[in-house]
Amino acid sequence: MKFAIVACFVTVVAAGTGPAARAADASYIGTWKLTGAVVAPWADPKQKPDSAEMTRLLNKTIVFQAKQIAGPPPFACRAPRYKESDVTADLLFQGAFEEMQSKNKSNDPNKLAASLGFTGKSIRTLETGCETDFHFVDATTAEIGLNDYVYTLKKQ
Repeated sequence: MKFAIVACFVTVVAAGTGPAARAADASYIGTWKLTGAVVAPWADPKQKPDSAEMTRLLNKTIVFQAKQIAGPPPFACRAPRYKESDVTADLLFQGAFEEMQSKNKSNDPNKLAASLGFTGKSIRTLETGCETDFHFVDATTAEIGLNDYVYTLKKQ
């Protein structure tokens, strides 16, 4: 009997600490507003990026919930698989800075990251399992790369 009660308790605790429960406690849960955009360092300087998408996205909100991400395409996601990690500058924006450096050794990923507001050697990143990774400048500021822009999001 004692074993059955302990087993039941362990099962209830384990069920309450699954991915959805952990996501509900995560600092990224909530509403974020797309407040700005700059041309990405990886954009071809000979071609002006198309600003239509950027104009459409600015001032829109993205809402992170335990079981979905609500927002404009391409950020909406019906079944995110959140994974937080700390990455180095070369891995930001799906390795864009590393790729830039492989083409031109003078492109220092740490300096490129600093130009976008990142500090330190380790940058908190949220992988969603959808199309976009979110990189945190601080607890209330995140950046995402999309096409030839880097967008800034502020927690509301």
